[in-house]
This record gives sequence, structure tokens and C-alpha cells, in this order.
Amino acid sequence: MAPKLLSRRHLLSGAVAGVLPLSAPAQSDSADALLQAAARGDLSLVGQLLARGAPLEARDAQGRSPLLLATAANHLAVAQLLIDRGASVNAQDQQQDSAFLLAGARGFTAIVRATLAAGADLKSTNRYGGTALIPACHYGHVETVRLLLTTAIDVNHVNRLGWTALLEAVILGDGGPAHTEIVRLLLAHSALPNLADRDGVTPLQHARRRQQTRVAQLLRSAGAH
Repeated sequence: MAPKLLSRRHLLSGAVAGVLPLSAPAQSDSADALLQAAARGDLSLVGQLLARGAPLEARDAQGRSPLLLATAANHLAVAQLLIDRGASVNAQDQQQDSAFLLAGARGFTAIVRATLAAGADLKSTNRYGGTALIPACHYGHVETVRLLLTTAIDVNHVNRLGWTALLEAVILGDGGPAHTEIVRLLLAHSALPNLADRDGVTPLQHARRRQQTRVAQLLRSAGAH
């Protein structure tokens, strides 16, 4: 009788909220199910799987977590649930995306806000060596940029291409209303107007080459040359 009693005690000690610990194959199945549910944005199923003990930090073949998959598809409710349960907002996949960095690049402002509240690493960088701010400026995500600029993120960080957020907003922007507003916001938050690229070309020179008239005016007003 003693061995059976010990075995039962062992099982009960591993139970969480009345759920017995999953065996290795069951853990694998539940991980796959959670990853798929998060990617689809199935909030109900994600909650059920977590309650059954599915691994919160499961990874797919590309190293993506349930939170990263939910973020990629902009499933805010699922992302928030996973974050509330303790999912890492800074865990990076094989191409160095994290929920925070990806949300910034995609302009998913609500998810960026949720990751910031959960301790997003403002110094973390993507595969290009850029912070969350730089691709947000590149793609013209005004509200995401506005939010990130309320934090202590380094507005003058230089990525592996030798570009700052300001340079990306000019070089990769179109000079339209969104990128013009981003340039204005960056300058208002201490972006250095004369910090040149690796070839010594300044933001103003890039703006002139691209005939971004309003951007050039903003730069000159900030002391650019």
C-alpha cells in the first residue's frame, strides 16, 4: 500500500487548481494547441488551455511564443490575457522579435502600451539593432511613436545601418503627413537634427534630396544644416 500512497501524494503535490500535472506528450500537445489558439485569437480556448496547465512560454519552430503569435496578428485581448498571466513581453524569437519590438514595428499601439505596463525593455533591439522606436518611425506609426516618446527610450539610438529614428523617418518615409508629424515629435523630444548617417549625410540633406519640403522646414527650424 505504501508505494501507491506515495505515488498518489506525488501526483497531488503537482496538481494546480485541481488539475493533475500533464505528462510529457500531453505537455507537447497542449503547447501546440496554445500556440495555435493564440495565433487565431481564440480567447476562450487560450484561457481554457492555460487553466489546464499549458506552458505559457511554449515555442514554435521559429521560437515564437503564444504572446508573440497573438501580437503578430494584433489579437489584443489574447495578448493581454497572456501578459496578465505572466508571459514575457521581452522574450525574443529566432529573428529577435519580441512582443514589444514587434508591436512597435507593426504600430499596434494598444499592445505596445500593454507591454510597457508589463516591463518592456526599452533598450532591447531587433535584428537590425534598432529599438522599438526606429521601425515605428520608419513605417509612419504616429500614435505608436507618440506613446514610445512618453518613455525613457533613447531617441538618438543608432542601429546597425547607422540610422537613428529621425534618419529612418526621413530616408524611409515619404514626407507625407504621418512622417512629417513623426519628425516633429522626434525633434520635440530632443532628437539630434544634425546626427548624420555613416556617410556623413544629415537628415536635412536627405530631406532635400527627397524633396520633403515640410520635413526640411522642421529640421531647419530645429537648427539642422
